[in-house]
Amino acid sequence: MKGIDKRVALFEEELRRAGLRMTQQRRLILRVLAEADDHPDAKGIFTRAFAHDPTLSLSTVYRTMKLLETQGAIERHAFEDGVSRYEHADQHHHDHLIDVETGQVVEFSSPEIEALQAKIAAELGYEIVRHRLELYGRKMPGTSKRKDVAKAD
Repeated sequence: MKGIDKRVALFEEELRRAGLRMTQQRRLILRVLAEADDHPDAKGIFTRAFAHDPTLSLSTVYRTMKLLETQGAIERHAFEDGVSRYEHADQHHHDHLIDVETGQVVEFSSPEIEALQAKIAAELGYEIVRHRLELYGRKMPGTSKRKDVAKAD
């Protein structure tokens, strides 16, 4: 089973577990979300799905996204632009860098940042159970992506 098909199957299972039936429109929304390599908002998901099914409504997309979030199948991010964006919950841990000029969301992982966060928490007498790190910045002219910070897949 390909990665996208596997994600769609996992999403479908989450909805079935919640006692919901799998409609063609929900299946289409799940496929659009599984194929996304960005962090789409509900309107973006709607636009992509509507191209395949013009009977789809935006409210169906919002309801489906809420169900998937409630079931833990997706994560909702509310970055500073105020728009809720979604990504698969089955991904490995990563952080986000948001370009304040373009809105592009770049995923990255840094063992150094993770170690520093754990160290700070321990020094304050805590153990981290979960966290989110969002950095906001703008592209510096004449620079390219750093090679020592791995971009998450």
